[in-house]
Formats: sequence, structure tokens, C-alpha cells
Amino acid sequence: MILLGQGSHGEAVQALQRTGLPLVVWGAPDAEHPCILVGSDNRAGGASVAEHFLACGRKQLVFLGDINHAEIHERYAGFADALGPLGKSVRVITPQAFTFEAGYDCIAALVNQKEVAFDGVFAASDLLAMGAIRALTERQLSVPEQVSVVGYDDTPAAATFVPPLTSVHQYLRDGGVLLAKKILGLIQGDPVESESLRTTLVVRQT
Repeated sequence: MILLGQGSHGEAVQALQRTGLPLVVWGAPDAEHPCILVGSDNRAGGASVAEHFLACGRKQLVFLGDINHAEIHERYAGFADALGPLGKSVRVITPQAFTFEAGYDCIAALVNQKEVAFDGVFAASDLLAMGAIRALTERQLSVPEQVSVVGYDDTPAAATFVPPLTSVHQYLRDGGVLLAKKILGLIQGDPVESESLRTTLVVRQT
């Protein structure tokens, strides 16, 4: 079995491990639920976003994502650590899902509070980021002049979104090849180890 995503608190991994079948997971290291993993270097991805925001002079930052998921937690940890002292003041908002609508709702609610000031949003997925941008622009907050927004995954829609979305690129095709190789190795009884892929921040117009 190949599992794409560990679920909140690793419950998906636990459920499949109980079957006793060969299992390879796309995700991030989780000390409580060890398994053979293929995934991106989420900490490095998060750190690259922090470095981008610092270079742009952004100081009041929001992280939009559910850090109960191992991959999202790693993105947040890399982001906060690379910010140095600013990392302690990052506002974490947990959306109901990884969707456009959830991103819109979270940022709309934040803007409507009025007393909360922010000038950068790091969203744990491109769809969340796109929803955040829509919420900002509908409330006359310009992107990126007033608020910078960065997504994660660099999906095909990121480049064609208006404005084109800055996002962390994951090498998913390479990941798919590794997942297939490792599950075949497990089936054949070969030694198999977890493996991490690099990420690249693709800077566009947000």
C-alpha cells in the first residue's frame, strides 16, 4: 500500500500499519508513528518562505494550516525557526480543510477583526493561499503591496492565478517514482529506507 498523507496525528498510518501489509507513506517524519517515508524537505520549504518574507520586509506574519498534520507541522517549524525572534509572534490559524473556501473564510474572519494587523500570509497549500488572496482583495487589501501571500505545492493553477502565486515547489513526479520503487522493494524483501526530496521557492507576483 502507498498512503498519500498521514492524516491528523498520524491516524491514517496507524490504521494501515495494523493490516500488516507492505506500506510506504508520502509525508514527513513522525517519531510516534515510524514508517518508510518519501516526502519533501518541508522544514527547508518553510524556511525558504521565511527568508523571502524577511527579504521583503514583512514582520507581522500569519501561518495558515493545520499543524496537527506532520507535513504541515514541519513547514511551520522551518518557517518559525528561520524567522528568528519574529518566529515567536507568528499567528497560527487552523482552517477546516485544505481548500480555497477554507482559506477565504479564515482570512476574511481575520481581516474583519480589524484590530489584527498582518502583512504576510504563508499558506500550507496553494488552494488555501488562493482563497486568502480572494478574501484580501475583496476587502481592498492589495497583494503583494499590503500583504504578501505564499502557497505550498506549486500546483499548475499557481502560475495562472491572478496575480500569479508565489509557492514552494515539490518534486511530486520524482516522489511518485520513489514511492513505487520503495513499495516494490518492500514486496521483494529488499532493504528500504526513507528518503526526502528538496523543495524550491518559485517567486511570482504575490
